[in-house]
Amino acid sequence: MAFNFKEPSAALRVLTGLCLGFLALQAAAKPIGDPKLKSSSVLIMDQNDSSVLYSRHSDVAMPIASITKLMTALVVLDAKQPLDEPLQITDADRNLPKGGFSRLAVGTTLSRGDLMHLALMSSENRAAHALGSNYPGGMAAMVAAMNAKAAALGMANAHFVDPTGLSSQNVASPEDLSKLVIAAAHNPTIRGYSTDRSYAVKVRRHMVAFRNTDNLVANPTWNIVVQKTGYIAEAGKCLVMSAVIEGRSVVIVLLDSFGKYTRVADAKRIKTWMEARANERVRVSMR
Repeated sequence: MAFNFKEPSAALRVLTGLCLGFLALQAAAKPIGDPKLKSSSVLIMDQNDSSVLYSRHSDVAMPIASITKLMTALVVLDAKQPLDEPLQITDADRNLPKGGFSRLAVGTTLSRGDLMHLALMSSENRAAHALGSNYPGGMAAMVAAMNAKAAALGMANAHFVDPTGLSSQNVASPEDLSKLVIAAAHNPTIRGYSTDRSYAVKVRRHMVAFRNTDNLVANPTWNIVVQKTGYIAEAGKCLVMSAVIEGRSVVIVLLDSFGKYTRVADAKRIKTWMEARANERVRVSMR
């Protein structure tokens, strides 16, 4: 191509157009990179074919805090204990490790279903402990069943010592937790309880409202199938979920997030990242 440099403005326009076209092609061809997540350990997995979309330290076991309660619910449901059976919060359920906050007063009587609902939705510690206390054979049998279930699910690095997650000895890797999330997502009771926005129960003479510890369940742009949050000092902020993003069922595991809002911000970054990847696939297919 020959340019008439006696007409610099025309030549400049041609060169500018070529450069812009080249840059546009580069941008279109550039793959969608790192989602820039802040959590220490991460796993993003396609639930249908088990392909790993992104991972960081995904095979390393670490404390999982109240993510434990998903296993607690699975084991209780496996035992086929009636959800309408009334259970009472006792002094034993009050004696939890430091940080085991609860709004359920000793003497409160709720159904097993209500206790499970609160444990999954608002991470209620006395509720989870009461589920263990009332498991067939008591707490020791409950913990044994949790570890047996972990082995059955192939959670090779997981270990449980209590049903609340307040102990830092409850550990698992993101790969382990992806298996737990998928098992939980197959259970309609856990799906419903864990994604409920709020729930009220009678404590003594008053109705007490509880809210979901994961505010993403109230966000209409999210399609969350099952979720659970967790926090103790040793675990940091944690979040696991099964969600549908751009028509794709994915499992997200975020462990040891820094700061109060990082786990939710990381989840949002993952959603944006996956949307960008989907848009990129569409652009490539249309060329």
